[in-house]
Amino acid sequence: MSILQEVSPRLWSIRSSEQVALTNRAAQITVELQQGVKKPYKDVIDVSWGDPHRGGLKPLTFVRQVIARCLYPSLLTSESLPVDVQQRAQSLLGDCGGGSVGAYTATAGIPRIVRSVSEFITRRDGGVESLPENIFISNGSQRCLMMVLKLFIHTEGLVQTGVLMPVPSYPYFNNAVSMLGGVMVPYYLDEEHGWDVRVDELRRALRGARGHCNPMVLYVTNPGNPTGHVQNKKSIEDVIQFAAEEKLFLLADEVYQDSVHDPNSEFVAYKKVLSEMGPPYSNSVELASFHSASKGYLGESGFRGGYVEFVNLDPTVMGYVYTLFSADSTSSVLGQLALDLLAHPPRPGDPSYPTYAAEIRDLKDTMGRNVQLIHEVIGSLSGMSCQPIKGGIFAFPRLHLPPSAVQQAQEEGVNPDMWYSSRLLEEAGLCVGPGCEHGQREGTHHIRLCIATSQENLEEVLTRLSDFQRSFMRRFSSS
Repeated sequence: MSILQEVSPRLWSIRSSEQVALTNRAAQITVELQQGVKKPYKDVIDVSWGDPHRGGLKPLTFVRQVIARCLYPSLLTSESLPVDVQQRAQSLLGDCGGGSVGAYTATAGIPRIVRSVSEFITRRDGGVESLPENIFISNGSQRCLMMVLKLFIHTEGLVQTGVLMPVPSYPYFNNAVSMLGGVMVPYYLDEEHGWDVRVDELRRALRGARGHCNPMVLYVTNPGNPTGHVQNKKSIEDVIQFAAEEKLFLLADEVYQDSVHDPNSEFVAYKKVLSEMGPPYSNSVELASFHSASKGYLGESGFRGGYVEFVNLDPTVMGYVYTLFSADSTSSVLGQLALDLLAHPPRPGDPSYPTYAAEIRDLKDTMGRNVQLIHEVIGSLSGMSCQPIKGGIFAFPRLHLPPSAVQQAQEEGVNPDMWYSSRLLEEAGLCVGPGCEHGQREGTHHIRLCIATSQENLEEVLTRLSDFQRSFMRRFSSS
């Protein structure tokens, strides 16, 4: 069976519709509860979104203070906020057209903020130079990904562009490739070994795709969504070597780079590893890397700010990139402000630093406790297991469903983990994402839930999940 035959329409055709169905049903149940309909729970908890603030985590004070002042400049005369907040807001407004966040900006973003992002990348990568002219800001990393895919994807005949993509993966990217007319070439992450990226699997996927399409792009996520894996330097080197040998363009989705929970793991950027490998890799492998203000400790999903940095692109191609981004609407100014605050947070000695440092510490502690709690609870449940969550904001536990449960789901014409998720919602008021939305090996079943939430909320989530799972296993293991 070829790799393309493995990609059934049932698996890959705009899978987000399944999550939409669950989300819509969750909203209906909420209305029913408000109308007095009796349920075995008082409310619906939705942990299917990757949205930290929706999950109850608090915004960073410094970020909100600066943006509030930029939105309402009259606050600049107020003495109620720290002086570094006033100075940052005044400086940022000075770079906005007419001194207003309501003005349009340059194609790549406000030049001062593009430089700020460039300086952040250089610091992050230990001095590896980042050039502002290689950075484009857009309305979130998702939009950046879509724009970059447009550079590559051809939709006719054997020149139809193939994109190697991990399974499990992020549904938005899969759907973007599909909607643009590209061919999705799945490579499977190694679940039994912590969702490792294996080069032999990449080779298998590439061999199966050739002859059906023109594979040009290799997409990786690090830390992984939904898997929570974190690649080490050797793994990244192996992927870069593979991309160089096969002349593939690398897309590195690194939006969870500041969300690493495992003390034995460390985020290392693809760009840094590429530079340290030296020639011929460092000056020939083409790379686009992505980051966002939506994830991690900033968590400002609603502001819509993300960037892409290009490495080793030919100047002529960069001209096409500029034209492409010029044809798109300019990025949200609030998203750009959030990126500046991500790139240059308060430093020791600044008036806002003590509060900022304490809030970051609290967020890290909360995420660390949440990861530990997830592993303790899921590890105690029959019929469920979970690989170590080293980074990111999701858990992706595997469901070991009894044969009778799988059979009933199939008789109802529903994917087993979608069927499980629907029952979980109806019976426990808990909305999670079905694994089929992300892709998975045939015969395996998973659910995805966001762990970027308050500890109190996660405890309630796990209580409901545990009670449901125990009841579920009693019902179907004996049938």
